[in-house]
Amino acid sequence: MDLTVAIPVRNEERNLASCLQAIGSDLARHVVVIDSGSTDATAAVALAHGAELIQFHWDGRFPKKRNWYLRHQTPDTTWVLFLDADEILTPAVKREIAAALPGSSHQGFLLSYTNYFLGRRLRGGYPLRKLALFRVGQVEYERIEEDHWSQCDMEVHEYPQLTGTVGLIRSRIDHRDLRGIDSYMAKHNQYAAWEAHRLFSHRHDPHTAASWKPHQRLKYRLITSPWGGLAFFFGSFFLMGGWRDGGVGFAFCLLKAGYFTQIACRLRELEQAADSPS
Repeated sequence: MDLTVAIPVRNEERNLASCLQAIGSDLARHVVVIDSGSTDATAAVALAHGAELIQFHWDGRFPKKRNWYLRHQTPDTTWVLFLDADEILTPAVKREIAAALPGSSHQGFLLSYTNYFLGRRLRGGYPLRKLALFRVGQVEYERIEEDHWSQCDMEVHEYPQLTGTVGLIRSRIDHRDLRGIDSYMAKHNQYAAWEAHRLFSHRHDPHTAASWKPHQRLKYRLITSPWGGLAFFFGSFFLMGGWRDGGVGFAFCLLKAGYFTQIACRLRELEQAADSPS
C-alpha cells in the first residue's frame, strides 16, 4: 500500500519484535523505526526484522520525534501510520486499513485500541482511540514550545492538527505493553509532569488553547478540577464498564484517577512556586 509505518522508540527491545512481526510485508511500502539512542537491543531488533532505522537526538525544543520525522525524513508515501512499539496490528485492522485508504477523501483516521493491564486484556473502561493515521505533508502534531521543561522527546499528548474530515478504523489494535508496572508508573509520572507544565503555560498564555479540539477542552477542564480524578474513576469504572474486569479493572481505573489527580497537584505546585516571592 501507499503507506509508511513509523515506529518511534527508546529501549523497546521487549515490545518491538512483536510489533514488527505483526506488520508483516503486505501492508506498507516502508517500515521505519525512529530510535532515540536506545541502550538496549532495540536497534538490533529493528534491523533484524528488515525495518529502516533512523536515529533521533532531541535538543529539548520543537520539533519532537514525530514532527522531526515528518519534516526532515518526510515519507514518500501518501499516508503515514504512527505505531508505538507496544501496539500490535491485527489481521482485522490491516484488512480494514487496506480497504479504507484507496480513494479515501479523509485527511486522517482515528484508530481504535485494546487495553492490557497486569497481563489481562481489559473489557471495560473508556474506549481508547488516537488519530495516528493521516496524509503526509498535510498534518503535523501541535507545536508546543517546551524549552527543556520536559524529558519526553516524543509527542504523546500533542494532537495532530488537520482541517479535513476524519474517518474511523473500528477494528482494534492490540495495545500490549510487556514492560510491567514499574514502567507504567514511571511513564505516567513523566506524562503528568508534562501535562502540568503545559497547563501552566496555557494559563499564562491563553492564546495557546485557540486550536484545541472540543475533547481537549473537556479533558483539561476536568484535569484542572480537584474532582477530575474522581470523575474519571466514576465514569470509567461504573459508566464504561470497568467493573467487568474485577479487581484488575478497579486497580486500572484507580491508577488512572490518581494520574489525573497528580496532574492537578503538580499544576498547583507550579502556580504556588510562580506566586511565591523570589
